[in-house]
Amino acid sequence: MTSVMYRPHRIRWVAAPAAAAVVVLFTVLSFGLHGSTGDNFGQFQRGDQLAMIGLGVLIGLGILLFLRPRVIADAERIRIRNVVGGYDLPWSAVRSVRFDRNSPWAMLEMANDDTVSIHALQAADKEYAVEGVRALRALHSAAAAA
Repeated sequence: MTSVMYRPHRIRWVAAPAAAAVVVLFTVLSFGLHGSTGDNFGQFQRGDQLAMIGLGVLIGLGILLFLRPRVIADAERIRIRNVVGGYDLPWSAVRSVRFDRNSPWAMLEMANDDTVSIHALQAADKEYAVEGVRALRALHSAAAAA
């Protein structure tokens, strides 16, 4: 086994449609912004509508960040990219690969007693996540034996 890469599956079925729905919702709501603000202190302008659409796009992009997680591992190291941040670690720094029963995702237990979450291997993906953890454990074992 030379290299493995895993990305979450089920979140893709949720995040992409949710992001699109938010953009559509904010666009539709922006067309409702016209006339008086209700307190007779101002009028809604075209810029207000564009700002509402822009806000929807920004929120949609924020939702798409949940598509970012990925883990790539080979015989020498493991590279983890989570929703925010990432790690590039040699296997020698890893004590074990854990996937506890009630944990939302897999984790690395580090030699210095820290833990590192692996958002790419989520419990919602069931067998796919278990397969990923087994592959990471095999690479970790091979690196420890070398």
